[in-house]
Amino acid sequence: MNSWDAGLAALLACTMGVSLLANALVLLCLLHSADIRRQAPALFTLNLTCGNLLSTVLNMPLTLAGVVAQRQPAGDRLCRLAAFLDTFLATNSMLSMAALSLDRWVAVVFPLSYRAKMRLRDAALMVAYTWLHALAFPAAALALSWLGFHQLYASCTLCSRRADERLRFAVFTGAFHALSFLLSLVVLCCTYLKVLQVARFHCKRIDVITMQTLVLLVDIHPSVRERCLEEQRRRRQRATKKISTFIGTFLLCFAPYVITRLVELSSAAPIGAHWGVLSKCLAYSKAASDPFVYSLLRHQYRKSCREILDRLLDRLLHRRALRSSGFRAADTHSHNILPAPE
Repeated sequence: MNSWDAGLAALLACTMGVSLLANALVLLCLLHSADIRRQAPALFTLNLTCGNLLSTVLNMPLTLAGVVAQRQPAGDRLCRLAAFLDTFLATNSMLSMAALSLDRWVAVVFPLSYRAKMRLRDAALMVAYTWLHALAFPAAALALSWLGFHQLYASCTLCSRRADERLRFAVFTGAFHALSFLLSLVVLCCTYLKVLQVARFHCKRIDVITMQTLVLLVDIHPSVRERCLEEQRRRRQRATKKISTFIGTFLLCFAPYVITRLVELSSAAPIGAHWGVLSKCLAYSKAASDPFVYSLLRHQYRKSCREILDRLLDRLLHRRALRSSGFRAADTHSHNILPAPE
């Protein structure tokens, strides 16, 4: 194994570690906080988190073993199962992000009727659709024997080894990425750009009211006026940064892998093996970034994390206090049973 392979293996191992810890923490927050669970987006987050955890514990280790061993890391049956899960979980992840963007669009565009339009039942129906949509393509690929180990990506995924099926497999792969990656990207862009437009409109109205108030307060200190203007600028930039993060991470993680798959089918030029594995690692890195982008940086999740940490610290301190009291009791008992000096 050369230095490139060692670096890719280290990158994949780090991605696995971060993804496992971050998604497990999100799952703990969902189990701990009843306030988070009562909200409709919790179903989308739970679906996305469980998919990321499955990908972390099942697909990433096999890909890591494939990178290290430079060959198929498991038997044909296990590899086909892993390829089925890889295709299903990737599609489910993309559609879950699209569902989250739809939820935020409804919350921002229809704030007064959000609870009526996005109930837990509606969220469950959307999750059920993402599962049915995500299951369709891997099920078809399994029936057509298009699942197996792909040497270019060192992973069990969509592949076809027969030359006479090249055209059919190319059409199938193109349709798969169009109805998963491209569809999710279109939904993300349309919903989040509308959210950004509405957010800027509300910020502009708040800015107008703030400026009118500052004009009336002629005796206000210049430092206070400057802080108000600075808060206006931060408010305008905050929404743009969030939208850019949502769409940017989606493109950065999934676009290189999807483009590589399409170029591989449409071009006779060889693709470097290291680039194929790197693009697959980037796709896996979405599982590590999702907890921070969609959950852990939000106020409710930070509050839940603090409560979980405080509870763990209280238990540790309580156990330490019990042990120390037990030791003191044992010392006192041993002192009492010693024979008295003559």
